[in-house]
Amino acid sequence: MPIDVVMPQMGESITEGTLTKWLKKVGDTVQRDEPLFEISTDKVDAEIPSPAAGVLTEVKTAEGSTVQINTVVAVITEGAGAARTSESAAASAADSVTPAAVDSPATNEAVSAGEGPGAGTEVLMPQMGESITEGTITKWLKKVGDSVQRDEPIFEISTDKVDAEIPSPIAGTLSEIKVPEGSTVSINTVVAVIGGASGKPAAAATPIPAAPVAAPAPAAVSSAATEQPGSDERPRSSPLVRKIAKDNNVDLTQVPGTGSAGRITKADILGHLEKPAAAASDAGASTAAASAPVAAKPAAAAPSPGELVPMTKMRSIIAKRMVESKQTSPHVHTVFKVDMTRIVRLREKEKSKYEQRNGVKLTYMPFITRAAIVALRKHPVVNGSVEGEAIRYNKNINIGIAVALDWGLIVPVIKQAEEKNFLGVARAIVDVAERARGKKLAPDEISGGTFTLTNSGIFGEQFGTPIINQPQAAILGIGGLNKEAEVMTDKDGNDSIAIRSIQRFTLGFDHRIVDGADAGKFMSDFKAYLEGWSEDIG
Repeated sequence: MPIDVVMPQMGESITEGTLTKWLKKVGDTVQRDEPLFEISTDKVDAEIPSPAAGVLTEVKTAEGSTVQINTVVAVITEGAGAARTSESAAASAADSVTPAAVDSPATNEAVSAGEGPGAGTEVLMPQMGESITEGTITKWLKKVGDSVQRDEPIFEISTDKVDAEIPSPIAGTLSEIKVPEGSTVSINTVVAVIGGASGKPAAAATPIPAAPVAAPAPAAVSSAATEQPGSDERPRSSPLVRKIAKDNNVDLTQVPGTGSAGRITKADILGHLEKPAAAASDAGASTAAASAPVAAKPAAAAPSPGELVPMTKMRSIIAKRMVESKQTSPHVHTVFKVDMTRIVRLREKEKSKYEQRNGVKLTYMPFITRAAIVALRKHPVVNGSVEGEAIRYNKNINIGIAVALDWGLIVPVIKQAEEKNFLGVARAIVDVAERARGKKLAPDEISGGTFTLTNSGIFGEQFGTPIINQPQAAILGIGGLNKEAEVMTDKDGNDSIAIRSIQRFTLGFDHRIVDGADAGKFMSDFKAYLEGWSEDIG
């Protein structure tokens, strides 16, 4: 029995994901819950487990493709009769999968163009996500009169969320193109017709003859209007590959394609980029040898401008989110200096016994987190968010812990942190950090945060000015912990200089709802709780 494997929703605000790596190939046997592929979204990188035990019989989405949630990306066949031979299955997959091509109702729509045996099939502008209402046709991959196979890419589109190749809904002849390249149309607009009377291509709409005041007819173009000089000689590639090539000034005709029918894959273009300097050097040497006099000295090599590497999906989305946050919230930052000497001494005294007793290392993070929770209870506006013209005072305190990864940044969330004691917080911090680095987080563990902690002090900085994690109202930056000389005043008013363990904390807050007084009171209570620590650590 065939089982569809779909792109999962990794959080309530996530509408798409990029399939970064297949961990199994067509013909492989998989177990239920065994990791099947890896995905990347704007909030998490994760391994996605198989929904059933069986044989991976079809891969519908190639590595590097970005598709909408609930898109079918593969098929697993259960039972002993599931196996197709690896060779035939792989060949089938190679023929049917192209980067960014999505085989789903959202991207493969067609309706009858009329009634009767001679009617053609209309191809519609697909809806590439719930909030998408229109798309731009960036390129036609076929011209009027061309034969097309079912699921073969026929045009490319661009929306505000994704660039994609759109496959043909049926096999036949492309008989009419109704929307030219560069046009933006609403979803479900008829953009082309496949087939026609007697199985012959239907005639393309005739362009309006030129006249002094006549406008062109953009809704219908002839094959001449969509055919570019030399277009048949252009190598086959996906929008992602062409973007990488454009960003790096690479001529795709010089890149060997290893994909189906010579298609240039993402791996092909990235492999080509790994040694551009050597290729340029060889070409330059050949030209110089052919044209320069024998006695001429070789010219000094031009300085390299450095390596230009495309952003990863996660890096690109982090960049976008940071800009959005700065544009959304008027950021204000306040820095407080906290004397951590009492906590440093307590930790040094208890850390060995604590780990033996509880199975978790005693770090400074649970102390800081507990102090933040206590202060948030007293000042709920700092735990709030803006919703239109209203303020959301969140019932629970859901603490986001920023975790630095080799490939980016992720913020897993400890839900209902106000209900946890010190030991519970300590265990939760270690747990989410380890699973974030191992790509093992569940979808709801990276959404729903109400306040975020980010610890950049581990790299030695005194303090930072972090960017708010939208839609939250505030973020707490943790600075470095250092010994400093401090002026101490005793109960009799006498001053002395002592060596103390000092740490600086920065509260970044949204000035639309958090005033300076609110921020100051929050930080004063946070500071007092740490400096006068009396809570049982378990």
